[in-house]
Amino acid sequence: MGGKGDRRNVENRWWVDQGGTGQPIERPPATFGHRFFRSGDGYEQNRAQLRLTDLNLKWFDEAETTPGTWTVLHLLPKDRFPAGRLDKVRAQLVLPVGCRGILVDSGASLRAIATGEPRFERVVEIRLGGDNSFDAWVRGEWVREASFRHFHDALRRAPRLLREYLSTTRGAGIA
Repeated sequence: MGGKGDRRNVENRWWVDQGGTGQPIERPPATFGHRFFRSGDGYEQNRAQLRLTDLNLKWFDEAETTPGTWTVLHLLPKDRFPAGRLDKVRAQLVLPVGCRGILVDSGASLRAIATGEPRFERVVEIRLGGDNSFDAWVRGEWVREASFRHFHDALRRAPRLLREYLSTTRGAGIA
């Protein structure tokens, strides 16, 4: 008899309940899991990719944007992101030449979404308020994520990331 690798697979798995007989115990059918996993039956990856939409890009269809400026979209009629903080965001997050951006005001939080030229080849999203974070995409590929401790940390670190990932000459390591 050799080492542990010589035994049948199920015996090597300490997490499989063998019921003291060395054989796995019969389990009743799952009440939920079978429905969940059946939802993927017939899934066609290529077809799904063609239908994929990105909400960040749809904001640009909804708002009139001008290169070099931030356009503000207020989603809620009464709740607004604090005006003083909104002014700080506009002052700190300077868009690179030729880039356009949308500030999506959800009341308690703000999302700064920006793209360069060609449009949507490079997209960044900076979330402020609550969870403060940064995400970047180059040609549809998610290439960077960063978290910030708080609002002021985000305003200190995000401008450099914004410039780096929207620059058409640097490419953030992506050719």
